[in-house]
Amino acid sequence: MNKIVMFAGIFGLLYQTSCQPKKEVSEETGKYTVTSPVKIDTSFTNEYVSQIRSVRNIEIRIQERGYLQNIYVDEGQFVKAGQLLFRIMPKIYEAELQKAEAETRVAEIELQNTKTLVDKNIVSKNEQAMAQAKLDQAKAEMALAKLHLSFTEIRAPFDGTIDRIPFKLGSVIDEGGLLTSLSDNSQVFAYYNVSEQEYLDYATNAKGRGSSKVSLLLANHQPLPYKGDVETIESEFNNETGSIAFRAKFPNPDKLLKHGETGKVLMTIPLKNALVIPQKATYEIQDKVYVFVVDNKNIVRSRQLAIRGQMPDLYVVESGISETDKILLDGVQKVKENDKIAYEYEQPGAVISHLRLKAE
Repeated sequence: MNKIVMFAGIFGLLYQTSCQPKKEVSEETGKYTVTSPVKIDTSFTNEYVSQIRSVRNIEIRIQERGYLQNIYVDEGQFVKAGQLLFRIMPKIYEAELQKAEAETRVAEIELQNTKTLVDKNIVSKNEQAMAQAKLDQAKAEMALAKLHLSFTEIRAPFDGTIDRIPFKLGSVIDEGGLLTSLSDNSQVFAYYNVSEQEYLDYATNAKGRGSSKVSLLLANHQPLPYKGDVETIESEFNNETGSIAFRAKFPNPDKLLKHGETGKVLMTIPLKNALVIPQKATYEIQDKVYVFVVDNKNIVRSRQLAIRGQMPDLYVVESGISETDKILLDGVQKVKENDKIAYEYEQPGAVISHLRLKAE
């Protein structure tokens, strides 16, 4: 009998020492922090892939067929407005000009002689008018010859940088042949497309956005040290993409940016009553963002979100949840769909004030 009592006592002791800690661990692993989305007036910075264009970029083409006699510049060289770039062999056009000048002198002499005869009433005034017309025609031919001769000298229309030169000395180039391109990179344009919703947020909140300044992130992920200005917005939306083109101008005093380069424009979009949640409360599956919403029975249910934008540690939510929902803040990687949890509620303002980047 004593053995039975002793066995029962040992069993009871073992039961107390083994079961009690298990209950404590269950409470610790099953209790999480929960919060809610919150609406705030804020702004976020969006990245837009952009195409860089020189403020002036032109093709320099030959206007008269001929031999390329001289090349005075090199590829990549900076040139000044009016600087001589190429010369097309001018001999034919020089001869044409000399011929036109000679014909003009003959016409002048004929006109003078006719005037003398008119003064002596030997010929009529009509003869003088004909001589004057011949002189005018000769002068026109001379002006045209000078113009053709000027086409043999190709000069820079503005300050800029020479692009590739495809032809070599002695090449026969047809009329309209491309000699090179010239780019004025002192300033550059960045063209980028903005969605209709972001356009409306930008256009209707001029006061909220503060300024039209934007930044440019280069292809090596380094920012351009100079801010740009949003200058123009196109007049029509692209029906296929639902976006509209913006144009920003950036100073380029170091000539770092070149025509045809790419980058990302960083533009601040103002938001009124934006619904935000901590990024750490979310998880992703195949590029889709989800949160766990806790229902009135303390059961977690996954909910897909439509994300409008993001800021450091925060997502701006377009749809999927509301201010009244309770969302799981920590333990996102530990719980599963339909788990029942115990939780402590933390006010959204307190959560935002001490955000952590990664889900626990």
